[in-house]
Amino acid sequence: MLRPSFSSEHLALIPLRRAGAQRRGESMERIKLGTRNVSIEFPGVKALTNVDFEVTTGEIHALVGANGAGKSTLMKVLAGANPDYTGEVYLNDQTVELRSTLAAKKLGIQIVYQEVDMALIPTLSVAENVMLNDTVMHGRFVMRWRSLYKRAAEVLQRLHIDVDVHKLVQDLSLAQKQMVLIARAIVNECNFLILDEPTAPLSDTETEELFKLVKHLQATENIAIIFISHRINEIIKICECYTVMRNGQVVDTTEITPQTTTKEIVEKMLGRTFEENFPKDIAEIGDITFQLEHLSGAEGKVNDVSLYTRKGEIVGIAGLVGAGKSELCKTIFGAYEKTGGKVIMGGRELTVRNPSQALKNRIALVPEERRKEGVLVGETVSFNISAASLDNFCTASFINKRKIDRCAEEYVDKLGISTPSVKQFVKNLSGGNQQKVAVAKWMAADCDLYIFDEPTKGVDVGAKQDIFHLICDIAKRGNSVIYASCENSELLSITDRIYVLFDGQVMAELVTSQTSEDEIMYYAVGNRARYA
Repeated sequence: MLRPSFSSEHLALIPLRRAGAQRRGESMERIKLGTRNVSIEFPGVKALTNVDFEVTTGEIHALVGANGAGKSTLMKVLAGANPDYTGEVYLNDQTVELRSTLAAKKLGIQIVYQEVDMALIPTLSVAENVMLNDTVMHGRFVMRWRSLYKRAAEVLQRLHIDVDVHKLVQDLSLAQKQMVLIARAIVNECNFLILDEPTAPLSDTETEELFKLVKHLQATENIAIIFISHRINEIIKICECYTVMRNGQVVDTTEITPQTTTKEIVEKMLGRTFEENFPKDIAEIGDITFQLEHLSGAEGKVNDVSLYTRKGEIVGIAGLVGAGKSELCKTIFGAYEKTGGKVIMGGRELTVRNPSQALKNRIALVPEERRKEGVLVGETVSFNISAASLDNFCTASFINKRKIDRCAEEYVDKLGISTPSVKQFVKNLSGGNQQKVAVAKWMAADCDLYIFDEPTKGVDVGAKQDIFHLICDIAKRGNSVIYASCENSELLSITDRIYVLFDGQVMAELVTSQTSEDEIMYYAVGNRARYA
């Protein structure tokens, strides 16, 4: 039996949620959104294979899986961003065509992507970004600016975001940009809100505020939230059920109960047993190789920072969102201006005014925002891996592409990068594999100091352990490593010493084997150790 097919023009035939229905005493009708036998292919990659998935308004539904499992690809189908799918998408058992993002939005489907800078317009104000969908979809010739700014301020107030609606988005922190995107999604009529790694850039306090909002939307607006996250403890805390994807297929959908464990979900994701604790490899610790003496910069976000690293040592940089971790990493690398202090390597003071000079001094940075700063998504795997060490692949003024490909193949094998070919474009890889490409680029450059800024953000537990092993291997080769992260559990697993930052300043220096998450948090909120 053939099912009727509906486009976005058939909205009147599909019962959508009515805002405020509960307050008017009306019953809130449950709406189902789902897929049947949905498949999609990219060049050389079968991304989805016959996927059946369903979510109903009024529930918070987690979608989990390892990097490359197909989670984001499936959600982009529902959001109209992957129009070349086969199979069908249905709304209340009526087939709908989601071949554009506009069609999805008209059906009440909104998505908040993980890569915030790809979805925001930096030169527009917060209010203009929040209200962007409304202004574009309604195509007004005359803008009522006072009304626009008022509505934007109201939705930000609901989210408890303390930011000026007149402020340009380019001047916001990563966490603030994430919240602006969430505000943009919920300001419009929305039945299905897809959150792709929404808490990755958020502090614990901001995450709790987001959870309150999600629960409020579920309870009062009859909205469905599809929650994608690699933080399994968050999924257990806020979601009612979870669907597991593996290799482009749905393998399980299960209700979350008080008996649900992180280990249970992870093993379904990976398809194998999993050891939760990471056993750190022991590296021989040598002499001091790198020092900062009273470093300041990054427009005041780095203040009088002194630290050192030794040969074979992994040094952690801890702190909450906004503590200055990324700014410190980028100041060392020359991406932010240094206004005071010294950078010393091998007993010699360095002049590092830009990333090119950092590379010449054998300093590498794997940045937090990998798609924006870590890799060139429009280029191939082999191009990216050779990008930081191109001189090694040149004869006179000619590039030896065969040598580049051989090097790329070596690192693809060594790092376990999942790609059909080194000729694959990086944009077609999963987040975890993109991160591995960013690491491979700097390993090929053979540096002395490796700086990792939130290297496991948005990657699954399997890829996370692969990255841990890579970092430990770098240290065992006699290099120094600086590892900046909000995840205190990671710092305790992989580092030898930890510096805790607050407001751009070092609050404490801790020996990892002698500290705890509680002690790190004590200093992360602004308490200073006597010896810091």
